[in-house]
Amino acid sequence: YIPLFQQYNNINFHQTELNMFYNIVFPLLLLAINSSIGKAFAPSSIAAKHIEISLGASSNAANENSLQLEDLGNVGFVLLAGGTGSRMKANLPKQFLELKGMPVLHHSLDLFLNRLPAVCEKAGLKGPPIVALVLDPKYQPEYQAIVDKYKGRLAFANPGVERQGSVENGVNKVVELAGNLCTHVAIHDSARPLVTIEEICNVVRDAKEYGAAVLGVPCKATIKESDDGSTVLRTIPRARLWEVHTPQVIEIQMLQKGFEKVTKEGLEVTDDVSIVEAMGETVKLTLGQYTNLKITTPEDMDVASAILDERKVTPIDLLAHE
Repeated sequence: YIPLFQQYNNINFHQTELNMFYNIVFPLLLLAINSSIGKAFAPSSIAAKHIEISLGASSNAANENSLQLEDLGNVGFVLLAGGTGSRMKANLPKQFLELKGMPVLHHSLDLFLNRLPAVCEKAGLKGPPIVALVLDPKYQPEYQAIVDKYKGRLAFANPGVERQGSVENGVNKVVELAGNLCTHVAIHDSARPLVTIEEICNVVRDAKEYGAAVLGVPCKATIKESDDGSTVLRTIPRARLWEVHTPQVIEIQMLQKGFEKVTKEGLEVTDDVSIVEAMGETVKLTLGQYTNLKITTPEDMDVASAILDERKVTPIDLLAHE
């Protein structure tokens, strides 16, 4: 991990960048070092015997044979890429900004359409049969060539007014194209380009057992509650708090019933498994990795680039002619 450290150590930081290093990158290095000497980090309430906290090296080609894979032949994927990315201070939505020479969105597309199926098939398992790409219609012409390239495996779905509508449109597209083939759907934010094959297989496995599962990590920050945005109301006990990631994997029939309930009762939901929670059903927490960060600010792009360098992952150009 010395190259990763040197990359940051040789830069003249502003205060924001220093905070980013000490609060994000340095803890990741410590986690990776701990995992390399066999110190598992997992709350006792979580069955995490198949989880390895690392900088994602477990997804590298050299280690793919050691992964505990899951058959994904009955799991459709919904990739959400309809956001505006206003906090990135860029002219383009964040999913179209370049990360290691390729748009952020391409990293997830490459994972779901190429790398994940290849690893599964090598183990005699099936990869995802269909990926629904939720994308604003004005950007769809630019991605039509990719849809054509993966015809039958990749299709557009239009975004909704809110996230729930986008997810529902994506799920409907999966059902339309896959029929009864898919029993579960994995919903992923394109702004999380660093999720690993190991994390995907683990959360899918849990969803098949419990009906719904979400990737997450124990919250490291101290959280304060405020009712006026000016003064502290109370400190929320950190031991019970989890930061949830994606993919979030849910049984399709359960999710469809949840959509009906949310619409009928006018419920407000903040993520996909919140719909399951509203139905009183169990959602399994699947221990993920802190490296599965969401690209939200310009500083996140630097961290993501460093993590990809450490993993030695080179994204492919999905628009390149074969």
